Amino acid sequence: MSIALPDKQVIQYIPQRDPIVMIDTLVNVIGGITETTLTVSADMLFVRNGLLHEPGLIENIAQTAAAGVGYACALKKETVPVGFIGAIKNLTVHQLPKVGETITTRVEVLEEIFDMTLIKGESFVGSRPVLSCEMKIVLKK
Repeated sequence: MSIALPDKQVIQYIPQRDPIVMIDTLVNVIGGITETTLTVSADMLFVRNGLLHEPGLIENIAQTAAAGVGYACALKKETVPVGFIGAIKNLTVHQLPKVGETITTRVEVLEEIFDMTLIKGESFVGSRPVLSCEMKIVLKK
């Protein structure tokens, strides 16, 4: 499954709603890889002193994963499931993005077991790394 053009209607693919939405464009979904973007704005929940802080970056990774699942569900005309972060490991924060910068996030599904998915997430501003981690996500069915 893949999308050909960026999709700014991300709300249909994720269960989150404002003020917690931390993606603004679904760029690509190919197999187990999902890419999104987010332009940081001053009014975002996790922005302080002109910077998007760690909780927002972690939520950005989780929502990118959710968008991939939601897109697959939309293709099958199924309800988008709610997911919960079960665990985070190997978290590295390289920098905090500034208001006005656009984050590109890539999530790869490493393994799926029952209702649990292990992903690797990375986000960048241009070519500069922002955050990377592995995350276990549990889907509520």
